[in-house]
Amino acid sequence: MNVLDGARPLQERNASDICDADALRALASDCRPTIIRGHCSGWPIVRAATQGVDATMAYLAGFDGGLTAEYFYAPATLDGRYHYGDGPSGYNFSREAMNVRDAMLRIAANAFGKTETGYMGSLSIDDHFPGFVAENFSQVLDVHVQPRLWVGNRSTIACHYDSYDNLACVVAGHRRFTLYPPDAIGDLYIGPIDHTLSGQPVSMVAGAAPSDDAFPRFARAKASAIVAELGPGDALYLPKLWWHQIEALDPLNILVNYWWDGFSAGRDSPYAALLLAMIAVAERPAPERAAWRAYFDHYVFRPDGHPLAHLSEEKHGVLGPLAQGNYGRIRALVMRMLRGS
Repeated sequence: MNVLDGARPLQERNASDICDADALRALASDCRPTIIRGHCSGWPIVRAATQGVDATMAYLAGFDGGLTAEYFYAPATLDGRYHYGDGPSGYNFSREAMNVRDAMLRIAANAFGKTETGYMGSLSIDDHFPGFVAENFSQVLDVHVQPRLWVGNRSTIACHYDSYDNLACVVAGHRRFTLYPPDAIGDLYIGPIDHTLSGQPVSMVAGAAPSDDAFPRFARAKASAIVAELGPGDALYLPKLWWHQIEALDPLNILVNYWWDGFSAGRDSPYAALLLAMIAVAERPAPERAAWRAYFDHYVFRPDGHPLAHLSEEKHGVLGPLAQGNYGRIRALVMRMLRGS
């Protein structure tokens, strides 16, 4: 068990409440993590999982596309806790490119006799398991949102965030999500952004029973934690930027997830803006940073509403609706500035 003392339970909805794209969009607009009980309970792979490890892996192997993937593994003594360490490249685990079917055989063997724990993550289902989606699909997402598959043994994935909204569907085994809101970032003691476990920066202390003396601010993060327990057939809607540690609790665990951004105005990501702000603003004097914060609040975060609300809409210029051509106009201004022209 790795549940934080005092962690709050998560709000729950039934699958019948979130049954189409409009309902999911309304849920996403609130940016509140929510368990959707029974969302994928009718999927054939969920039914196969009730028959044990062999039946589950046999069903999945029936869709194997014959590709290779990255297989992560660690000694059984680590109990699947993947993090930084003294191993290859500064991690406590190893990784190896191998045929997906061979990796599945190792994962299945680990479920019965543990010399190691292993997993494969973020596999494109359309590429690696063609035909799977035709039998196991979510009706609440656009068909262009490509699902991904995670399969492995018991594990704890370090606390991290995603820059997209996430619908995580548990299809085999049980999972525990420990969530922290975005504003807990300063209390989670985040590691580097360019030397990560698998793409995103992670908390150096969440899930590691850190010393209160060494990491005093983590107590505030613990106070804000929310725990979600999901079984086969359940799904979790997880808003972008929410920190989450994921524990796969059974000898075999499979999750199908969907990442999407339903509120994007174009191809430019907020994270790109954040990186640009780091080099443009982060090391300026504190008083100047405070001044820029006021401008970011006024023009970007808009706590007091639209910055030109005191003028008629026809006078808003490029601050008018992005969908009315202003996205392209602002982007052109930015690109000219970046080119130095």
